[in-house]
This record gives sequence, structure tokens and C-alpha cells, in this order.
Amino acid sequence: MSDNLEISRRRLLGTMGAAGAAGLALGGAGGAAGYAALADGDDDGPALAAVGAARVPFRGAHQAGIVQPPQACGHLVAFDLAPGAGRKEAVALMRRWSAAAERLMAGEPVGGSDSAVAKDAGPCSLTVTFGFGASFFDRTGLVARRPRELDPLPVFSSDRLDPKRSNGDLWVQIGADDALVAFHALRTLQREAGAAAKVRWQMNGFNRSPGATAHPMTTRNLMGQVDGTNNPKPTARDFDRHVFVQPGGAQPWMAGGSYAVVRRIRMLLDDWEKLPLKAQEEVIGRRKSDGAPLTGGTETTRLDLDKLGPDGRQVIPADAHARISAPEQNGGATMLRRPFSYHDGIGPDGVPDAGLLFICWQADPSRAFVPVQRKLDRGDALSRFIRHETSALFAVPGGPAEGEYVGGRLLEA
Repeated sequence: MSDNLEISRRRLLGTMGAAGAAGLALGGAGGAAGYAALADGDDDGPALAAVGAARVPFRGAHQAGIVQPPQACGHLVAFDLAPGAGRKEAVALMRRWSAAAERLMAGEPVGGSDSAVAKDAGPCSLTVTFGFGASFFDRTGLVARRPRELDPLPVFSSDRLDPKRSNGDLWVQIGADDALVAFHALRTLQREAGAAAKVRWQMNGFNRSPGATAHPMTTRNLMGQVDGTNNPKPTARDFDRHVFVQPGGAQPWMAGGSYAVVRRIRMLLDDWEKLPLKAQEEVIGRRKSDGAPLTGGTETTRLDLDKLGPDGRQVIPADAHARISAPEQNGGATMLRRPFSYHDGIGPDGVPDAGLLFICWQADPSRAFVPVQRKLDRGDALSRFIRHETSALFAVPGGPAEGEYVGGRLLEA
């Protein structure tokens, strides 16, 4: 991931010494000093702290916002093209959006009408990612270029989907380590959409802030569980093959791209929190304290799915979430999970409307998300405590080269 992350030369004061350097390695120095603007004697004025100065390049082989660590704040937005808008309007829109995203990710204002919401901040690891839904190809007359991988996801028995908050012609994923920077990007892109596209749905999420923990660790979800332990590592030999579309496919414009499955998963927290700790751990198959398998070791210890307890029963229950979703239980099916948590207050039923904005990335959903979800749908103990309320699937093309805009290889081929 380091190749996709450019940290500004403006860092924390050298007087912080080794402790400051260690803080940077953790994604932030923590405490007030880690977030204050610190003077470094530059003619340009005070330096940004590490969190503010972190910058992700807009251009590259892949779009930003896939392999980078999940940021503290996120917005997911789906747009539908306006009535009468087609390929011409889509080209103009993607040009505007790409130009705006490049400036936003560099921490620069966008045009003379910039709202100045993020004026005092740096890039803050902002990423903006664009995708196309299946309906986009109908609207733009590009049905022949619609990938097979965008075929509709199957219906699962646990689905309770709201069609008004599912799917969409276009998708934008925004992430940043500062809420104002993320909001500024959101409002800018909504403004740049103009009359060409209107918001279909929007979801807002969050994660743990950089520097909030004493050492690097996998984040926790709203159930308090360490979430994302089994994610494939970008350093793994077959990572690209699982996550990104390889050259030579049926749709050349998707080379270097990926497919994003987006699901809003409500957690039934009142029911979950009534379970004793041991029962919660058996539902997941991992210790709540540190994410380690119930069979022992640390968070990254491989699950021992064959281990039996003194009573002769499997230590990791047959319906445990970790067992059912494990790649070795699903023919090696692998996807990169990059979610945000969400909390939208108290619902009409009087319980928290909170859970996970589940986003997973793969080269082919039919070989990754679909088989795993089918298996979970049939017998996952966790299914009693969650509800899938929205669903969408988007084709996310590769990153733009110099002089290109996102989607240009599709729209102008």
C-alpha cells in the first residue's frame, strides 16, 4: 500500500524523536500534539500534522480507496442520471468529477465557488472512488460493454432490501481522516453533478480515528468484535488476481478495476448485547478481547477447524461466522472487505439504526461474495443478529493515467 500513499514532507517536529516516528507508523501520533498544526520554520508557514498531510494519489493503475486503510469518515452516494441524460452527459460528468476529485485529494480548492469547508485542512488521506451500476449501461447505450460480472446478485433469504436505497447508475465512495474534508468532497461532487445526475441514496459511516490506539490493530465493529482479520494482504502473491480484473478479459476497459458489493447491514444490537460473552464468542468463533480464534493463539493465528474440546465437540462451532466464511470452507473464495460503521439514530421500532456499511472488493463477485454469502445465508449463527437492508453492485474501472478521466476507456472507446 505504500506505493499508493504519498506522505508530505511536512511532518511532526523532529524533536518528538523516536516516539514521534513510531506514532507516524501507527497512522498518527495520538494526543493533542498529533493533530495540531506544528511550525517547522518553512517559509510556507506552519506544517500540517501527519494525519492532515497524508495524501493519496488520484492517478495510478487502480483507483484510490480500495487498498488504502479505511479512513475515519466515509460517505457512500449513488446517483441516477437525469431523465434524458445519456452518454454525452455522462462523459462531461465524469470529466468534471475526475478533475474535482484530483484537486480534492491534493487538498486544493475546486474552482472559484469552493465552499472553503476544508480550507484549513490538508488532504487527510482523502480518497474518491467512482463506479458504474448495471443500469448505467442501459442509460448510455453501452449495453454491449456491460461486464458479465455486473449480473444481478441472487436473492438471499436474509435480505430485507429497500429498493429505493439500493443499486444506482453511478456510485461514489468518499473516505477521509477528517469529517470536514470528507463532507467538503461530498458537497463538491454533488454540486459538480449539476443537472446531469441526481442523488438516489446516501449513507454516512465512520471508523476508528488514526492514533486512537496505542499500537496498530484491526478495527472493531459496533458489536465490539475485531472485524477484518481474514482480509487478504496486498503483499500476498495472489492478491491482485483476487481483487483486481486482469488484462485480457472480455471487457478491456475494466483491466485494473474491481467490483464493489455494497450492503447496508443493520446490527440488532439490543439482542446482541443481551448475549453473555461466551455466547457472543461462539457465534463469531473468535475471542472478543483480541480477535484470536477460539482454538487459541493470536488474532492472526490460523483457525483450527478440526480441533475438539474435552466434551468431544468442535471448539469453533459448526455455525460460527468465522468457520462458515473462511476461504478454506468456500473453495478459496477471497474478497477484500473495507467497511464503515454507521449509526442513524433510533429507528421507528425504538432500537438503534446502526450497523455496518459493508463494502467488499473482488475481481468477480460470482466467485467471491456470492458463494460466501450463499453459505452464510444457509446457516450462519450471526444471521440472527443482523439484517441486510440495502444492496448494490458496481463496476469500478482502473485508475486514470495522466490526461485521462475515470471511465474514459469505457465511454470513449
